[in-house]
Amino acid sequence: MSAEPRSLIIDAGQTGIRALLHTDDGRSLPFEFGGIRTDGALVPQLGDVVARVASSTQSPIVTVSAGISGFSKAETDPNELRALGAANGVTAVFLAHDSVTSYLGALGDELGVVVAAGTGVVTLAVGATAVARIDGWGNLIGDAGSAYWIGRAALDAVMRAYDGRGPATALSSFMLDEFPDLEMAYLDLQADPLRVSRIAAYSRRVTELAETDAVAAAICDAAAAELVVSAAAGLRRVGEADQASPVVCGIGGVLRAPEISSRFEHGLRAIWPAVDIRPAIANALDGAEFLPRLAPASALRDRIAVSVG
Repeated sequence: MSAEPRSLIIDAGQTGIRALLHTDDGRSLPFEFGGIRTDGALVPQLGDVVARVASSTQSPIVTVSAGISGFSKAETDPNELRALGAANGVTAVFLAHDSVTSYLGALGDELGVVVAAGTGVVTLAVGATAVARIDGWGNLIGDAGSAYWIGRAALDAVMRAYDGRGPATALSSFMLDEFPDLEMAYLDLQADPLRVSRIAAYSRRVTELAETDAVAAAICDAAAAELVVSAAAGLRRVGEADQASPVVCGIGGVLRAPEISSRFEHGLRAIWPAVDIRPAIANALDGAEFLPRLAPASALRDRIAVSVG
């Protein structure tokens, strides 16, 4: 289906906001902005994106479709965004959590489950009549199997080895490069406002060492197992776990690492030998564009906030 003219598509994540404006003359203009702040009101931030795009292009915007990190349908009013954008021509708004748009970008309207594992992780399962979100509860109480989870496990293993509470590991060498005095590492990390992304970056060291280091391999095993548990829980909750070949798609940086993706596949096939593991057909920005076209019978309809004037 061709893109609707005068439509603005937004993928609003915490590390950055991507937007795409479809113009009357058939062009698709990309934009990038700083990340969404989930500790503040979301709608004014989206209104600012609409205003900045409209100002820079002098092009009217009729439809706004957005997938948003931290979105809650109960707490986010699409009528407010339509009102904020009215001066720029906005008459229709479609908003959803970014797990919904990631799902639509990955599988479209197919039933199944999408595990999105990056710095954090969120899993969304869609059945004929039900939707289940699994995890995505942040680094303090969730995000099992995420890059942050893996990085923190690596740091924990290094400190255990240092104390004599755990086995020696090659992971210690990279930590010593950054923290010559390991006893000061926790103070440095606690003081770093970017500690979540900093710790998540250590996940690459874990996958690099997984073939030769037993501790790194065990962390990869555990991370993949957590992602399998989330996928299975989602499929079970929406009534798709009884299928012989349930549809599963894994996306995000963690699952681009073969050391995790191969273990993830192995874990899934231990449950469903004929599981249908699919690559993503598109991305979250494409998924946001799908929101206005979603079939009325889709179980995801209840996860979308709509305002049409």
